[in-house]
Amino acid sequence: MRWLNPMASTFMLRDRATALFSGDKNYRFEHRWSSWKNISANMKVAVIAAEDQRFPDHWGFDFDSMEKAWQSNQRGRKVHGASTLSQQLAKNLYLWPGRSLPRKGVEAYFTVLIETFWPKKRILEVYLNSAEFGKGVFGVEAASRHYFRKSAAQLSAQDAALLAAVLPGPKRFLVDRPTAYVRARQAWILGQMAQIGGAALASEL
Repeated sequence: MRWLNPMASTFMLRDRATALFSGDKNYRFEHRWSSWKNISANMKVAVIAAEDQRFPDHWGFDFDSMEKAWQSNQRGRKVHGASTLSQQLAKNLYLWPGRSLPRKGVEAYFTVLIETFWPKKRILEVYLNSAEFGKGVFGVEAASRHYFRKSAAQLSAQDAALLAAVLPGPKRFLVDRPTAYVRARQAWILGQMAQIGGAALASEL
């Protein structure tokens, strides 16, 4: 898949199967592939700012974030953000939801393969095309057209930050009905985008 675009991910297939077997007549699957050059630099930077600011430099695992998450979990505080974009892609593309040790082990295996054989640009391109942004909405092109009636190439910084803000829980946090928490996260992401270098960062990948 370094050169061939995946037709679907296991999360897409699982989502469609769940809707089918539950008899959800309101479910509509939306996905459209968009190449790297047709994705706004704002979106590329927003996802890095929101999910994995060490993405350009690490080899698939952010051990500092993992240690902080582990320490916080030991104190009974749930922490998000320990998984890198590469780990999230491995999970979305090949695996299933869950936190069991065997599943995490398989995730680590695929993460190593992805980081070894794919350049960073390809990892981010496939991630943006497979990420879930709402019920039945997969990939940044489908999300951009569904929520903003524009192509992924036309996403503004505000649009991109809002899409990135729902990534921790795209079924719980809604792009078209953002809560105060989502708006606050959007504002934080916009600040981080400026801090980490904006479009200049995307051009370096």
